[in-house]
Amino acid sequence: MADEVVIERRFRGPPASANGGYTSGLLAGALGARTAEVNLRRPPPLDTPLRVEADGDGARLLDGDDVVADGTRLASVELELPEPPPFHEAEDADLRSAFYDDHAFPDCFVCGPDREPGDGLRIYPGHVAAHEMLACAWTPERELAGDDGVRDEFVWAALDCPSGIAAHHYAPDEGAMVLARLRGHIARPIEPAQPHIVVGWSVGRDGRKHNSGTAIYDASGRPCAWADGLWIELRR
Repeated sequence: MADEVVIERRFRGPPASANGGYTSGLLAGALGARTAEVNLRRPPPLDTPLRVEADGDGARLLDGDDVVADGTRLASVELELPEPPPFHEAEDADLRSAFYDDHAFPDCFVCGPDREPGDGLRIYPGHVAAHEMLACAWTPERELAGDDGVRDEFVWAALDCPSGIAAHHYAPDEGAMVLARLRGHIARPIEPAQPHIVVGWSVGRDGRKHNSGTAIYDASGRPCAWADGLWIELRR
């Protein structure tokens, strides 16, 4: 099966390429999978007709003959989820986020502080020292909803940036990083217009490879979705 997709400029991460989590969600959706691994091979172009090829448990996103990303259906994503902070602590951490004033990509669809309500996801994790994680409050807009809660590509987008922010937070002296792989699982629908807690934490590193986790909980602390992100530190 082959389909065409165009990633609109609204869904950018860096100025000239799409948000990696959003792109990963498109491939997971092409697989019809709530649990998948997506590898990003090159920056996903914006406003460009791309071809999606899905076959069985695999899918590829192609720009001409170039593979932008490839995905595989998974049975599960094994990740030890931390206990989230109470909702009021997540709200407080949001207000302390360092990225309001110091952001490499202030127009990022997910975590860019220059995006207006109803335009970006406006997810701004801040450090919660008592829990050794970053966290924020998030109430998804109604326009993000599909037939069964927030649409999968937006859930995957929300699972992207907090893991990258966590990787940077716990390796502050390292250089820029790019998302190379995202393994995500959506356990239950994320209800629009309802408060949620988003957390990001470091899992570990191996040289220039940084692993970090992200999870989305409802306001009572029940996990709804989570992901394991692999970030590659660029050579200086």
